Amino acid sequence: MRFDVISLFPDLFQILTWQGVVGRALERGSAELHLWNPRDYTQDPHRTVDDRPYGGGPGMVMKVEPLQAAIEDAKAVALHSKVAYLTPQGRPLVQDTIAEIAAAPGWILIAGRYEGIDERLVERYVDEEWSIGDYVVTGGELPAMVVMDAVMRLLPGTLGHQDSARTDSYVDGLLDFPHYTRPETVSGARVPPVLLSGDHQAIARWRLQQALGRTWRRRPDLLERRGLSSEEQALLDEFMRTHRDTG
Repeated sequence: MRFDVISLFPDLFQILTWQGVVGRALERGSAELHLWNPRDYTQDPHRTVDDRPYGGGPGMVMKVEPLQAAIEDAKAVALHSKVAYLTPQGRPLVQDTIAEIAAAPGWILIAGRYEGIDERLVERYVDEEWSIGDYVVTGGELPAMVVMDAVMRLLPGTLGHQDSARTDSYVDGLLDFPHYTRPETVSGARVPPVLLSGDHQAIARWRLQQALGRTWRRRPDLLERRGLSSEEQALLDEFMRTHRDTG
């Protein structure tokens, strides 16, 4: 997996190489990160990378020429990569979309700044527009890092145990089940007995029921979108009855 990121602040991405999942993927070579700074393509003494918007209004827009040159150079090297623009106007990213992104050989990510980029560049170069949520951040760098982190953890060999990615929230359209570790008792609260039973079938049933129940309580919209099998519906009904009985 190759990532080419076009950003006015490439130094921000150094944090990805230090530690954690992304750092491990980059160190092992299962992913590559290449950075392109539009400021390197400016021609004026001040290295100007923004300009006023036509029609007036507040804010500035990323200057066309340096950004276009950076995109062209990235495309010339990353021949099989599509271009994605991180923007609040983009398609909301969900786990299924992350899996689709991870299946591609590479991506050129445009991290916008100011009020955004010239629409003509979007129309000419951009294949996908992505949003990490219904809110606005200062620039596209943090969203680009979110995308890379979410994608790289799906690459083989990145996580300590590959099953970790398969049991994450949203992978099966459900939120994750609760997790417990040692000690067995913490401030009077004990680990659910089923997890100590050694009965793997009972543990799997409990975890599925907890995931269904947690999704029902916190994100019922996910259940409506996903749908349930008859077994899952029975488990959820049992959870709902218990939840009502215990308040």
